[in-house]
This record gives sequence, C-alpha cells and structure tokens, in this order.
Amino acid sequence: MNALVNAESAILPTMAPALSPNGLQDELVGEGKAWGLSASVDLQDCHPDTIRSRKKIQAYVVALCDLIGMKRYGDCQIIHFGEGRVAGYSMTQLIETSLISGHFANDTNRAYLDIFSCKGYDPAVVETFSKKFFRARSSTSSVTLRY
Repeated sequence: MNALVNAESAILPTMAPALSPNGLQDELVGEGKAWGLSASVDLQDCHPDTIRSRKKIQAYVVALCDLIGMKRYGDCQIIHFGEGRVAGYSMTQLIETSLISGHFANDTNRAYLDIFSCKGYDPAVVETFSKKFFRARSSTSSVTLRY
C-alpha cells in the first residue's frame, strides 16, 4: 500500500523553533550565515468564512507583513480557481526580501502557507498568528534554512 494514500489526514507535530525573544532568527540569516529562512505552515479546520474571503486573506497578508517586519512589494494576488478537492483561493505577495504564498482548500477548510525571506523572522510567531487569524483548530509547520 502506498504510504502517501493517508498522508493528507496525517497531523504531525510542529517543527518550528520556539518563540525567540532574543532575536535568534537574526542570528541565523545574513552575511556569512544562511541566505534565507523558509517556513511552511499548514492549518487544519480553519473557519470556512475566513478562508473563502478575498478581503480577509488580503487583511491577513497586510497584518502578517506588519507583524514580522516585511515590506510588501506590489499588489497581493488573490485568485479563486479549481474544482472539487482543489477549489479555493491561492495568494502570492512579493516582499522586498522574497515571497509569501498561500493556498486555501474549500473542501477541507485547510490553509497551506509558505514564507521565504532572506531577512530573519520568527516562524513560531507566523504559525501562532496564522492559526489565530484563520481560527484553525490545529497547525503544523516546518522550517528550513536556505543556503
């Protein structure tokens, strides 16, 4: 049996670092260190009205960028498309230090967010804020330093 058959329903523990009050993220990214930081956040059982609202997704992007100190570059693209299991909004927001993207699945009320930046930020703050904003029942995340 293919191990990926039930992968969509698997909920794994977060791999995000703990909140770093001393600015640890700034110690990991920069000259002579990692080029950037990539965080992937998966949200389960989001509030349906929130993930299905273009205005709320836009408000999330603005608030997240303000929270983690990222400067938005250009307009946020938020487009609804797809059918069945893959129907929902997809979002991309360029930031001066890279990109924020997200996919929102109507069928499962899940959200899949990716934040990549060559400027340090706290992935745990992103996960906590995103979970609260989309009123998700649970979340998982993973963090990768990019070299």
